[in-house]
Amino acid sequence: MAYAALGAVLLAGCASMPDSGDLRDVESTPRQDTGVRVFAMPPADGAGPGEIMQGFLEALTSDDPGYDTARKYLTAEAARTWRPERSTTVLANGPTIETDCRPGGREETNSVTCVLAGSQVATVDAQQAYQPADGTYRKKLHLTKDPKSGQWRIDGLPDGVVMGKSDFQRNYTSVGKYYFASDASVGASGQPAAVADPVFVRSKVDAMTELVRSLLKGPTTWLRPVVRSSFPTGTGLQKGVSGLAPDDQNKVTVPLNLKPSRVTPGKCTEMATQMLFTLRNLAPTLDSVELRGTGDDRLCEVNGERAKSVAWHGSSKRPDFLYFLDGKHRMVRMQTGSTGTASAPVPGPLGEAGRGLQSVAVSRDEQTAAGIADEGRTLYVTSLASGGSLGAPLMTSAGTTPDHRLATPSWDARGDLWVADRDPHRPRLFVLEQGAEKPAPVAVPDLSGRIEDVRVAADGARIALVVEKDGKQSLLIGRIQRDDGTGQGISVDGLRSAAPDLEQVSAISWAGDSRLLVVGQEQGGVQQMRYVQVDGSTLDGPAPGALTSVKAVAASEDDRVPLVAYSEDGIVRLPAGAQWQKVDKDGSAPVYPG
Repeated sequence: MAYAALGAVLLAGCASMPDSGDLRDVESTPRQDTGVRVFAMPPADGAGPGEIMQGFLEALTSDDPGYDTARKYLTAEAARTWRPERSTTVLANGPTIETDCRPGGREETNSVTCVLAGSQVATVDAQQAYQPADGTYRKKLHLTKDPKSGQWRIDGLPDGVVMGKSDFQRNYTSVGKYYFASDASVGASGQPAAVADPVFVRSKVDAMTELVRSLLKGPTTWLRPVVRSSFPTGTGLQKGVSGLAPDDQNKVTVPLNLKPSRVTPGKCTEMATQMLFTLRNLAPTLDSVELRGTGDDRLCEVNGERAKSVAWHGSSKRPDFLYFLDGKHRMVRMQTGSTGTASAPVPGPLGEAGRGLQSVAVSRDEQTAAGIADEGRTLYVTSLASGGSLGAPLMTSAGTTPDHRLATPSWDARGDLWVADRDPHRPRLFVLEQGAEKPAPVAVPDLSGRIEDVRVAADGARIALVVEKDGKQSLLIGRIQRDDGTGQGISVDGLRSAAPDLEQVSAISWAGDSRLLVVGQEQGGVQQMRYVQVDGSTLDGPAPGALTSVKAVAASEDDRVPLVAYSEDGIVRLPAGAQWQKVDKDGSAPVYPG
């Protein structure tokens, strides 16, 4: 009986195993990046000029910390004077050697000149700041043959390194180092606003230590006029420090060359906050930063919760609601974390029917709203509270059509409201301090064209402008220079392109401390939605899913919040890891606070 029972069990097991049917793929966990580092080969004995050039170019794309292998392709004097950290030139397809690098004239010639050429895409300067570029790259390198060893080496070359775009994206990563807005305090407590300053560091060459060094050197030239650093002048890492990394408690200890007597507790807390915000770019789970001075004395320590009370940081502020206009042109809202599609009119006059709103903007604290009404002619500002009154318009445009009147307004964290008047006869940018003062004109000295759209950064130090000229739109980023007591007022300076390859820009929204979501198209292309950095660099990672006929977009500095758009399907949203979902087929003009 026991044998019979065992046989039945075995037969049952066999019967459950399929003996026919199609083969099917079994999905596996995606392979993780192991952080493999790439090192170049030194020059081979007897290598000719062409091989030396090729080996040198390959060594520039390796992960050697000090370009030690690349220097082996140089003469001793050239290796001593060459400064690779001066710049990085990025070419579309990598450098090509125009000449064959063979000795010219007599065969016994012991020197040759090679020419590197390519199509330039961008440069990264000595401050590690990225700037788009175009035009032809062409540089000469001189090689000589050592009369004793018979080996060819490079003895004349420009400072800096050069590589193709794909190698650049593999070798470098964009990170934001943080400073404080010089003239932008937030809230009743007067918190300084944290401002991101994007730079590029080599991703596999002690990136955290390199980022700390860059932070301590101070802001980039472009951002410096509108920010400050709490680190005293001359602050640096202690001699020989490298390999900074979080410990098993998710804390980074940073040894500085500072004497404790030079740092007050308040300043030290601000310094540690700058450091924490900065290093979280590379270690998102970092919990705290401890600063130590000379003699290994502990200066101070700041964790994430403490840092929030020290400085206002846009990406850490999760909005409570998404706002948009319903089919009756009332201002409505729905909770940010909601998975449903139900919305409700906002409290106050903008939530009432009959206002004829075209666009709205909500203050960062979600207590006040601005609305553009009367086909773009008038601007109203009112409280988002029951029982409030609309009052008189704070601003009126004389433009003859809706497209030539007031654009969608935008708030910064200070509580200032920014709006552009698109009247072709008198196009201007205005700011209403605290959203209540008389509109003050903002000077834009470098502007060439008419401002079509405005989005001010939460930090109040930078602003994104869509500018039209000759039928084409461009996306520009400028610095906000506030009145320094000279009576010159507020101005926007240092305009630079954030999306140089786009010739039509139809919608924008800030989507991070130094990132924007842009809807536009290249010359001869179709409409696309993508992320861009304020420095004009291309971001790694996927763009949002395709969506047709997008007229407006809304994103938050907090990347956990779904993207929202206004398209031919009305209001739609894109939750993380999902497809676009319809929210309100009759809705329009979506915005998050700001």
